[in-house]
Amino acid sequence: MDAVVFDLDGVLVDSETVWDEVRRAFAARHGGTWLPTSTRDMQGMSTPEWASYLVEAVGVRLNPDEAARGVVAEMAARYEAGPPVLPGAVEVVLEVASRYPVAIASSSPPVLIRSFLEATDLADVVPVALSSEEAGAGKPAPDVYLLAASKLGVHPSRSAAVEDSTNGLRAALAAGMTVYAVPNPHFPPDPGVLAEVTVLQALSDLPSALASTRPDE
Repeated sequence: MDAVVFDLDGVLVDSETVWDEVRRAFAARHGGTWLPTSTRDMQGMSTPEWASYLVEAVGVRLNPDEAARGVVAEMAARYEAGPPVLPGAVEVVLEVASRYPVAIASSSPPVLIRSFLEATDLADVVPVALSSEEAGAGKPAPDVYLLAASKLGVHPSRSAAVEDSTNGLRAALAAGMTVYAVPNPHFPPDPGVLAEVTVLQALSDLPSALASTRPDE
């Protein structure tokens, strides 16, 4: 393995429920109707994609730019006291970074990725931190993972990805990476997708899982 790429929301930050709460409340205030599939549909989407979804599918009575600005502003306000970093996440990133180049490939907007890096003092440890906004299509498209590998100077097939959601796992698989899942307890991934990856009980299991990977895998 030549590099390890981490998802952010649900892997390093306990933010999937925060995103859901903020978008649901925002939609309700602006005339939208939440659909049974809306939460899962938007997981992994880039900001332009989920903003368009809020308008076109949920019925928010704004244009996509206004929806994006409003939701991101509320998320940034939630992060002002510090992002909800998952226990042990920083220690795992530091341990993995001591052995491999690491990156973050997230669907969060750049402002929230920067907030995480600044709050955890990981900015110098994680040389590549990308939002899917910068890569084109959001997850489950592989774009952000392919761009992360390119910026690290490694081949995707020689890289590992760490994900928690169905769309994120699909994105990493489509990029041709070795994929480790830390299933989100609030929004469990599709069992069919989990069958295609290595499932970890906790993020803290990642360093030993990487160490057990044979050189030819």
